[in-house]
Amino acid sequence: MNAHPEGVLTGAHYLDGDHAAAEGALAAGCRFFAGYPITPSTEIAERVSRRFPKVGGVYIQMEDEMASMAAILGASWGGVKSMTCTSGPGFSLMMENLGLGLMMEVPCVLVNVQRGGPSTGLPTMVGQADMMQARYGSHGDYAIIALAPNSPQECFDRTIQAFNLSERYRLPVLVMMDECVGHMTEKVVIPPPEEIDIVERRITSLPPGEYLPYAPNGDGVPDMVMVGDGYRIHSTGLTHDERGYPMMTAEVQDRLVRRLKDKIEKNADDIIDVESNRLDDAEVVVLSYGITSRVARAAVDAARAEGIRVGELRLVTVWPFPEKLVRELAERVSAIVVPEINLGQVVLEAERVVGGRAAVLPVTHAGGWVHDPAAILGAIREGTRAGKKGGPSPGKVRRKRKGGAS
Repeated sequence: MNAHPEGVLTGAHYLDGDHAAAEGALAAGCRFFAGYPITPSTEIAERVSRRFPKVGGVYIQMEDEMASMAAILGASWGGVKSMTCTSGPGFSLMMENLGLGLMMEVPCVLVNVQRGGPSTGLPTMVGQADMMQARYGSHGDYAIIALAPNSPQECFDRTIQAFNLSERYRLPVLVMMDECVGHMTEKVVIPPPEEIDIVERRITSLPPGEYLPYAPNGDGVPDMVMVGDGYRIHSTGLTHDERGYPMMTAEVQDRLVRRLKDKIEKNADDIIDVESNRLDDAEVVVLSYGITSRVARAAVDAARAEGIRVGELRLVTVWPFPEKLVRELAERVSAIVVPEINLGQVVLEAERVVGGRAAVLPVTHAGGWVHDPAAILGAIREGTRAGKKGGPSPGKVRRKRKGGAS
């Protein structure tokens, strides 16, 4: 269905990424926000606090991040699309209740505007330091969906996409922005409501006596009800059976946790979103996400001007990782260059998937500034040598990470 006109500011605007994400949430139908202010995500909360009262939404500034995450889970069970935002240490504090949301299968959205860490780190400066925490930060086995916008326009578009994925697959979805994208101001075009596709919650058609809140459909995703609709349900973070009742057995644990992973991994082709450019003849590929993907473009253009056949693969969906595509690329290129604003996180996943079929060249630094395109260009040049006779074995090429760029 299409977005409801209420809350959709159709037209061209000049917005930073944080404000654009807030408008994306409004357009997606979000009407509950709970959060604790933290730089560089605070502008999202500020925008929501001004806009929600005008459309019947609720904004609550919570006492901390743990409570913020818990509040949006409760609001979602009450039938309202809900969201929080945070950064750095706040993201860590949300991890416990992120796991609760995954176990209870609660649709909601968490926006993390990343900065440099660990701990308080670089509150006002850029980082991509939470990418592995996004994937593995909570406890237990699970799968997650994480999107990485690279512009204010995408902060609007991808926030809507995050809500749609959250409702479709019934889980918290992460929008992994970074400080540069969050504070960057550009033109943002908000379409008319009829041009914005919205996925609404899949509510059961079964009567109360027949409905089981954790009985999956063929796609592994159970239908929902909302508190107050007359259904008696039990939802818990404990291992539970299809009724939602706690069931402390290895067999139920295995069945439940496998389904939570499978509903994402077996639908990965539907979830994964990437952008590719000039891959057809590429001998080297630059794999990037977020603000780094925009910096990498200058390096790729410079390499092409030198006659190097280099292509780009931008991860819009970082998690789940596009394993099949990266593995196919690794079969036919000499190297994959991975720039990111941390000391090597997503590059670990690239190395796992590539499995020695091509060289993997990290271009990393610890945060506070975006890459110098020259560092990425240097890695591209090195990547061309990895595939030449007498050059280093692709599987053994891995550059040392040090200083501003390795």
